[in-house]
Amino acid sequence: MAKKKINSLSDLGGFVFSTNNEEDFSAFSDQSTEILSNKDQRLEAHFSNKGRGGKTVTVISGFVGPESELKSLAKLLKTKCSVGGTVKDGEIIIQGNYRDKIMSILQKEGYQVKRVGG
Repeated sequence: MAKKKINSLSDLGGFVFSTNNEEDFSAFSDQSTEILSNKDQRLEAHFSNKGRGGKTVTVISGFVGPESELKSLAKLLKTKCSVGGTVKDGEIIIQGNYRDKIMSILQKEGYQVKRVGG
């Protein structure tokens, strides 16, 4: 394979190398995500079976916050529904069609939940 020729800094995709030892890079290393309270979160609940061999799953999307909070919310939902699931690409995926039950659980926790799809 031939290497792609770099014509400008934009071809680096935002990567810039600096040899300046005096530069303070601490402002760039602190990439914290904003934390919204439960009532400010606007989540969407829908179910899907595309790309899963016909198996139906409930997908919760729209969560804004750190990955650890998303995982703890997923754990709560999996425990309450007594099913398996995962967190992938910022979405909570719960096995089975538990959309109504999950919506009621999230509303009790203080989240704003919107039903998406049929």
